[in-house]
Amino acid sequence: MLYHFSDNHTVFNTYLAEMRDVKIQVDPLRFRANLKRIGAIMAYEVSKVLNYKVEEVQTPLGTAECNVLSEQPVLATILRAGLGMHLGFLDIFDRADNAFVSAYRKHSTAEEFDIHVEYMAAPNLDDQILIISDPMLATGNSMQMVYKALLANGKPKKTIICAAIAAPEALIYLQDHLPKDTLYYIGAIDKELTAQSYIVPGLGDAGDLAFGIKL
Repeated sequence: MLYHFSDNHTVFNTYLAEMRDVKIQVDPLRFRANLKRIGAIMAYEVSKVLNYKVEEVQTPLGTAECNVLSEQPVLATILRAGLGMHLGFLDIFDRADNAFVSAYRKHSTAEEFDIHVEYMAAPNLDDQILIISDPMLATGNSMQMVYKALLANGKPKKTIICAAIAAPEALIYLQDHLPKDTLYYIGAIDKELTAQSYIVPGLGDAGDLAFGIKL
């Protein structure tokens, strides 16, 4: 299943437009705030497909039957660009366990690179609902490598991928390399991928815009 936020007229698209806007990108605080906002909105939409149970809650005047989550997901993200969105997810799923994986491009030429995964911290993932968030899905290679690395800690029963912007190539690649029942929540699908595997129009380097230029 693919949930495409740009198909709907919501404030999500306003936040994403600000993230794309070069005039607003000069303010890293606002960029991080918008990453967090879209993460929280995505988390709310994801919550609609999770499982619930009825609990009796004591109020000052009696008891109320309430639908509450029957289990918390595990929230995973890719360092460092994914941290902003991750905090938005954590605001919604505030009791969730967390996983962090570093993945970066190591270029051999301007257009050729390998994905390197060097660090992972994650709980037991056996029979868990795994949500992986990252602002950009360009080729899908990083996401697939991160998912593969996480499997060292167990096999989740359900995987959900969330991204602000994706290229069609990434979605096709992931649908071929991740479990067939994986759910995708995508803010916008941009049509062009450059020879250097950057999304156009995209928004630039989300990690640099949020946390500063790296060497």
